[in-house]
Amino acid sequence: MALVIVPGVTTNVIGLIAGNRSLPLEFARHAHAQGVGRIVAVACEGETDPALAGLVDDIVWLRVGQLGKLISAFTSRGVKQCVMLGQIAPKNLFDVRPDLRAMALLLRLKEKNAHTIFGAIADELKKDGVELVEATPWLRPLMPGEGFVLGPKLTAELRADVEFGRGIAKEISRLEIGQTVVVKRGTVLAVEGFEGTDKCLARGGELAGKDGGAVAVKVAKANHDMRFDIPTLGRHTLETCAAAGVAVLAFEAGRTLVLEQELLAPLAREKRVSLVAVN
Repeated sequence: MALVIVPGVTTNVIGLIAGNRSLPLEFARHAHAQGVGRIVAVACEGETDPALAGLVDDIVWLRVGQLGKLISAFTSRGVKQCVMLGQIAPKNLFDVRPDLRAMALLLRLKEKNAHTIFGAIADELKKDGVELVEATPWLRPLMPGEGFVLGPKLTAELRADVEFGRGIAKEISRLEIGQTVVVKRGTVLAVEGFEGTDKCLARGGELAGKDGGAVAVKVAKANHDMRFDIPTLGRHTLETCAAAGVAVLAFEAGRTLVLEQELLAPLAREKRVSLVAVN
């Protein structure tokens, strides 16, 4: 098996800070397939899929907020570079019991959003010799380009809503509000906030009425730091759209991970939901 040379990665050992859902598992599979010799995972109790243990070489379980334990898990195992993948449920961020190192970090921050918190975590890791790097080089096969379409063909009206929604989504992402909007016939129905994408989709679909036809658009920020948060969708997202009556989910080409692609094509046809990559 040939080792894939990843720019900026200087070691054949990689750390993985793993949140929930399937993305950490996908990374482990792809990284090993591309020649990474050893993956050391830090997993979050109540969040990370236990199946990850069978895909990595070493795993340490901890609670959200145990920053000192997270860093020592890597440094004690010789990890010099790591990636961060998967979400942490918003409710668990409020239920967090930070250790002293995490508490000191939070007290230093004037603004507390995903960018500032994860950026500060990256700085803490670096102090102890661990660099947080992008996971995208290993995940490129999962990032479709422009022209990728699954499900029914879009009508002219739906295409117009995709264009409208994309502009709104870019603006709310610039303002650090969220990355997803739901629109219908030129009207904004829902904007993603702290509640996350799934609840935004459900709320927007409900407001679209019993006839459905809502369009959701998910984007990355103009200067999106892919080390912290790669826009991601998969089977769960598609099923959420279907349940909410969202007809189209448009996402940014080349900057969005589409997981479980082999399952999505038949599911998109069955559920009558279109997945579209836009430039």
